Amino acid sequence: MNEVIASPAFFIGRGAEAGNLISFGSGQPDLPPPPAAYNVLASYRGFKYGRVQGEETLRQAIAKEYPNATPEQIVVTNGASEAIDLVLRAISVPGGKVALPRPYYYSYPHNVELAGMTPVYYDLVDGKIDFDAFEKVVRGCRAVMINSPSNPTGTVQEVATLKKVEKLCGDLGIYILSDEVYKDLIYVRENYLLTGKRVVTINSFSKTYAMCGFRLGYFHTFDEKLVEDVVEMKSHTSMNTSIGSQAMGLAAMKERDTYVPAHLPIWEERRDLMYKGMCELDLDLWKPEGAFYVFPKFRDATRAMHDLYYNYDVITYDGTWFGAPKRLRFSYALDVAKIEEGLKRVGKFLENEYKTYPA
Repeated sequence: MNEVIASPAFFIGRGAEAGNLISFGSGQPDLPPPPAAYNVLASYRGFKYGRVQGEETLRQAIAKEYPNATPEQIVVTNGASEAIDLVLRAISVPGGKVALPRPYYYSYPHNVELAGMTPVYYDLVDGKIDFDAFEKVVRGCRAVMINSPSNPTGTVQEVATLKKVEKLCGDLGIYILSDEVYKDLIYVRENYLLTGKRVVTINSFSKTYAMCGFRLGYFHTFDEKLVEDVVEMKSHTSMNTSIGSQAMGLAAMKERDTYVPAHLPIWEERRDLMYKGMCELDLDLWKPEGAFYVFPKFRDATRAMHDLYYNYDVITYDGTWFGAPKRLRFSYALDVAKIEEGLKRVGKFLENEYKTYPA
């Protein structure tokens, strides 16, 4: 009897070693990081504890990417996930609510609950924020999460809407946690940087520089007290972020001007292949504007995920985990040949088992 797949944890780490498996699952770039990043390891000899807030040289480099930023406003973390976790716990208040987009990244509700607060949801319309609905939900909230480009939808929020969100939350004193880990993978416009006294911009080296396993992320904020609180908390949890990863990240940033522009067309080509292929399979989805995900509709997505994995060696993520039980998330962070083979297998599934699903 096949094991029930209850969460993304079942799939994380699978795929790379299995010869016949096509993984449209984890959002992990298959492209190599900048050569300078791994060349650091040949001569690296740093094995002592590092600064809890992050190495000064890396924070100086990051600060240059944000207008009027200083290294003191940056905290380097073990991936963007730790940044979200620490910030939520630092701002937590009894009875606090945090507004999340739905569909959401699957960890968000857990992050909020582990911080002792309650998630509430503003539903996206075709992957976009409906500002009127957003305004009703966020009043009285301690914080709101914005994720653009989005995981899982692949959509990019409209600049006009983001400016309204920025003003509303600023007027109401609501923290904005802006998850921008895909900001360098936008196909439709330049990234819009939310700003304000209570804006916390969260980013990562995982997607931009293909350094997922090195767990290197950070956040920037003008809120000095929040930085102090997070650093104090981190000193009692993970202490410093890996100083080896930070050295690699600093080296990677020096190749940013050549590395990022060279890779964006590769992602766009894969996006076009994936979107066209799914349209040809008559699947209902919107065209991604950023990140590397498509989010098509399926009847009984949970059953479809199991059938695709156990019968066709295809990994997908159940939309239920993202608050969208009628969809499956497919990552196209894999090479063209695997995308083409994976689409063929999805087509066979649609021709066979899927036809037996109730309408």
